[in-house]
Amino acid sequence: MAKDKTIKDACFGGNAVVGQSGGPTAAINATLAGVVRGCMAARQSGAVAKLYGMRNGIEGFMENRLVDLFEDFADEKRISLLEQTPAAYLGSCRKKLPDAAKDPAFYEKLMLLLKQHDIRYFFYIGGNDSMDTVAKLSAYAKKQQYDIRVIGIPKTVDNDLLGTDHTPGFGSAARYIATTLTEIVRDCAVYTVPAVTVVEIMGRDAGWLTASSAVGRIVTGEAPDYVYLPEVPFSMEKFFSDVRTELSRHPNVVIAVSEGIRNEAGEYICECTSAGTVDVFGHKQLSGTAKALEIAVREEFGCKVRSIELNLPQRCAAHLLSGQDMAESVRVGKAAVKAAVTGKTGVMMAFRRTGKKQYGCRIVAADVSKIANGIRYVPSDMIVPQGNNVTDGCCEYILPLIGKNPKIRFEKGLPVHISL
Repeated sequence: MAKDKTIKDACFGGNAVVGQSGGPTAAINATLAGVVRGCMAARQSGAVAKLYGMRNGIEGFMENRLVDLFEDFADEKRISLLEQTPAAYLGSCRKKLPDAAKDPAFYEKLMLLLKQHDIRYFFYIGGNDSMDTVAKLSAYAKKQQYDIRVIGIPKTVDNDLLGTDHTPGFGSAARYIATTLTEIVRDCAVYTVPAVTVVEIMGRDAGWLTASSAVGRIVTGEAPDYVYLPEVPFSMEKFFSDVRTELSRHPNVVIAVSEGIRNEAGEYICECTSAGTVDVFGHKQLSGTAKALEIAVREEFGCKVRSIELNLPQRCAAHLLSGQDMAESVRVGKAAVKAAVTGKTGVMMAFRRTGKKQYGCRIVAADVSKIANGIRYVPSDMIVPQGNNVTDGCCEYILPLIGKNPKIRFEKGLPVHISL
């Protein structure tokens, strides 16, 4: 009771709203479940009256498309199922907020809607671009002297957010990739005919996901022969040399590449096969990196070669959900609510790893203005000097995030999900 009283005294009453933005993950709904649970607890202390969910993020909020999440999750069983459901339960968007000085009408409408629904807590679950939304809204609300707590909750399979040891969603994606690559390596090893398999993995600027393909090396000894990340300029000549060396050792070569690998001039390797389109944030739509390398290897070596693009399963394969990722996603959602009702705003909840021998982490509130629009790259000391693989230290960093099997509810052999 004393703890509830402390929270109540530090906050004010009002309603809360939560949204999901950017690419979904296998664990983003677990974070939403954490926010729901946290707000339910805050309701008991009088801090939160209602919890609304934005349909399709800030885009849906601007169109006044809201749902009552307290009503939607009155049944505890639904919240539990939400935790194991992949994708974004509320729907997502890729809406970039304009500059307040250039589009004051947008913010005036936004502020009108916040006041109309008495929103005093704003939770946004997302990655780099979503944290930009949190930073802009927080700054504008402060300028308008509107008392609201704006909290960013990290989510991205790319693991490229600054200010945090890792991001929810990454552990599950890493588990899927590490598992899939060990299986591909096993499959390719059954033949004696010289062959090269190139596996393309998500990662425009940071190579964390591709790095996770090597984790099997410190567990079962099975991993790709080479791993190429965007952090290291890609040389086709050096690539051919690597392939030639490995083919001389054994007939079946498996290679993992990030979709965003670039040459010395900064040009994407996939540009020769990509349409060159960009999204609303100006990011190039990448595809065809593995296919481009497949064509190059075939022309250079004349051997059997195939390309594989892991694509969407990297972020939605909840049947391989990391138990650690799921638990931390729920935990960070709850922590965000606690931070808000005790006065924090303009922050992103972040993980700080504790302990050197045994994995652990704590959650802190970090200034979102120092996080938004930045990129956390794989550090050079986690990449081998030759630039064509990652170190065992990198694998050891990733391994605890993969975690153990969570308790997933299945029916007739298939996992059970819920939808709005």
